[in-house]
Amino acid sequence: MKGRLLHQEPLSKYTSWRVGGPADRLYIPDDKADLCEFLKSLPKNEPVFWMGLGSNLLVRDGGIRGTVINTKGRLKEMKLLDDGSVYVEAGVPCPHVARFCTEQGLVGAEFLAGIPGTMGGALKMNAGAFAGETWNIVKQVETVNVLGQVKQRRPEDFKITYRSVKGLQDEWFLAAQLNLPQGDSLTSQLRIKELLEKRAKTQPTNQPSCGSVFKNPEGDYAARLIEQTGLKGHAIGGARVSEKHANFIVNINQATAADIEALIAYVQAEVKKSQGVSLQTEVCMVGDYCEVISG
Repeated sequence: MKGRLLHQEPLSKYTSWRVGGPADRLYIPDDKADLCEFLKSLPKNEPVFWMGLGSNLLVRDGGIRGTVINTKGRLKEMKLLDDGSVYVEAGVPCPHVARFCTEQGLVGAEFLAGIPGTMGGALKMNAGAFAGETWNIVKQVETVNVLGQVKQRRPEDFKITYRSVKGLQDEWFLAAQLNLPQGDSLTSQLRIKELLEKRAKTQPTNQPSCGSVFKNPEGDYAARLIEQTGLKGHAIGGARVSEKHANFIVNINQATAADIEALIAYVQAEVKKSQGVSLQTEVCMVGDYCEVISG
């Protein structure tokens, strides 16, 4: 193997919330071929979890059993294919994809500039921002299974809904082909600039967060419901509901994953009580709870 295998590695170093216990094993692949070889070498029933930039993710304080594969800074190939589509590997940050498409004179991927994650994560959850959604521009995807075998799949192979993609069984996204129309590159660049300025103005981009915590209920906004309930600024431990954007929870003072999860549950309970709406989480919560030994 050409990649790096680390044991009992703290995942707080790899998550945008800066929280999370250790992974039994963390593998950082060298490239796609190396990753496939590594997967082939794993024991048959080894649990495998994938991470990109660690956004939209809460790793509990007890960490993750099994093997975590981290693609940050890896699986980063991106190119224009002969048919005009864009090939993007799973580790490429979404804002890089938006800029690359614009440079190629392609339009429709500008919204990706507002997603603080990788292409692999965007595919997994049908990430969206500023009225755009990932799978609306996907032509086909490349996946890898637990045996290290690469497969080609099309959008119709999955059940794709708002912030949800179902249909993968022991497979993970390796890459995507994006289908985008030609358009005005300058207009596209200005749109990206406008979106990034809006994001900086309305979201706490300078504080550790995971991005949006809750899904927007149909016809409404989670942030509006949370703000209406009077929860902006509410804190548990080192975690606080952002005063800049109510659908963000920020790590203000060495929060634990338990602080964040408790605040998520508190917000859900209070919004339900006050507004009669059950907020569903957008963030993925994984890993073991950490036993607290008193005395």
